[in-house]
Amino acid sequence: MLGDFCHRMLEIPMDKRHRAALFRSRLKIAIDRAGSNQSDLARRSNVDRSTISQILRDDAARLPNAQVVGSCAEVLGVSADWLLGLAEHPETAAELMASALTLTDAPRALIDQQIFDWHQEANGYKIRHVPAALPDMLKTNDVLEWEYGPHLGRTASQAITASANRLAWMRQSGSDYEIAMPLYEIDSFVEGTGYYAGLPVSVRAQQMDHWLDLSSALYPRLRLYLFDARRLYSAPITVFGPLLAVIYVGRNYLAFRDTQRVRAFSDHFDHLVREARISARDVPNHLASLRRSLA
Repeated sequence: MLGDFCHRMLEIPMDKRHRAALFRSRLKIAIDRAGSNQSDLARRSNVDRSTISQILRDDAARLPNAQVVGSCAEVLGVSADWLLGLAEHPETAAELMASALTLTDAPRALIDQQIFDWHQEANGYKIRHVPAALPDMLKTNDVLEWEYGPHLGRTASQAITASANRLAWMRQSGSDYEIAMPLYEIDSFVEGTGYYAGLPVSVRAQQMDHWLDLSSALYPRLRLYLFDARRLYSAPITVFGPLLAVIYVGRNYLAFRDTQRVRAFSDHFDHLVREARISARDVPNHLASLRRSLA
């Protein structure tokens, strides 16, 4: 990374004196944050104290060589790119990667406080969601009992409470919600096949009525899109505005905070919306048609 720093500096037009002043300012900040001083920095970096003093002089117009920059950055725990004005964050690449990508435990139901914390953090931003099955916060209590009771025992009641809390929070939050789902998921639910085999028809009918009510009451703040999984695929993901993108992988959530990846997941969701077979405006009619088939 340091070997080509001179070349990279040429890519960003900046007056030499301005760049030297920026380096000097950031080096002083890094020394203060590290609780260090010129003598300590010189000793730990194996750079002559006179060189450090010359760099920090207010009239210094030249940048040090790559070896000095790298040694100072390593000792002070910052990135060389930040010292040189090529990055906005002082953290090293390894530290940025560690904060940009995290692996979090994912419980079976919506009782995870981490999920709620992410929603609250993104309050005011658009939240975009591809659920693993039907969205928990839109399910009836009977569906939640059927789904989570055998796995969680008494905590099925916690899932019901958490679902109600999420829905109540969504009603009053400053966020818009977009949910994209494959068509087959709802078809399978209505037919009681696959994952939903054994779910009584009366429970399915009640769930469809609940969806129809919510689709009217919450639109346009809640918009549902249905895509054809034979043409498109999506893993379960949630994009919390520009802040965070989370992939659900079963036992864990894989969370990304770096701008480039969050933007990529948002673009992926845009594609699902553009290619949706059933748009948000047409979903109520589609749900009503499926509900009549249950009668």
